[in-house]
Amino acid sequence: MEQRGRKWQGGSMRYTDVGDTDCSIAQALSVVGDWWTLLLVRDLAGGTHQFDALHEALGISRKVLTARLRSLVEDGVVEKRLYHAHPPRYAYHLTEKGWGLLPVLVALQDWGGRHLLGDGTLTATAEPDSAEARRVHALIGTRVPELALPVASADPHPRTADPVGDTPWTVLYCFPGAYAPGTQGHPPGWDEIPGAVGCTLESCTYRDRLADFTARGATVHGVSTQRPDQQAAFAAHQGLPFPLLSDAALRLTGALRLPTFRAGGAERLKRLTLLVDATRTVRAVLYPVPDPGGSVQDALALIDAAAQAG
Repeated sequence: MEQRGRKWQGGSMRYTDVGDTDCSIAQALSVVGDWWTLLLVRDLAGGTHQFDALHEALGISRKVLTARLRSLVEDGVVEKRLYHAHPPRYAYHLTEKGWGLLPVLVALQDWGGRHLLGDGTLTATAEPDSAEARRVHALIGTRVPELALPVASADPHPRTADPVGDTPWTVLYCFPGAYAPGTQGHPPGWDEIPGAVGCTLESCTYRDRLADFTARGATVHGVSTQRPDQQAAFAAHQGLPFPLLSDAALRLTGALRLPTFRAGGAERLKRLTLLVDATRTVRAVLYPVPDPGGSVQDALALIDAAAQAG
């Protein structure tokens, strides 16, 4: 394979061919053009920040890890934060530039799940014994990173909120998309996508059963990748008394590697439910969710079982 215009600098591949200077794909690959780099971004988004933890999680050599981190810091994708003065120890965090790579990772995950691990079918759900379902259930025991997601609002600059509430339990139900009548709604063919239909029923069932969650010390948050104004119109029409959070930037989706599908030119969350405790730890998962309305009772059962287990 011809390697003209490339050379190794500090253990990572760099493009130096002047002919690539106007190609944004080539320029992007000069920063994230090897798989270790993208996996590093994945793990940093997921809340792994210290060198030794990254080394253990990735199984990468310390030399290669050092080179990749140094390169990402130089390119402004990652920043170092001192957390121990003597001897100096640094944690690594994504910058805004780094968080901007999350849609790239989500798109790669979607493509790999559909075309490499799946049969190429467009779907908003999964088989219970699929690799995707196993990956989602493997979230049990992991922590939800501290993020600030826009809250449903017609304001062009909506306030943000943590997806995890300050109650003993938080139920995060993720849904593909729901719209108020008279607004720009689902794309053509939505009803033919397996698992896509049922978002209104699910949200309204949470509305009608909210007192049952409150009695158990649980906060309910709905999450979709819709714009905050779209969510606000839907929430107002249905009288939802709990927040809907917008993950249009795919930060929560990318950090937890939540499953998505692409419809109407946008990445959509597949329907799933996470039960998170006060320490931000995922205690239980519902996925796939074949019955959107019935999943609300299933979420209550998850809280009861987790509370009994202690």
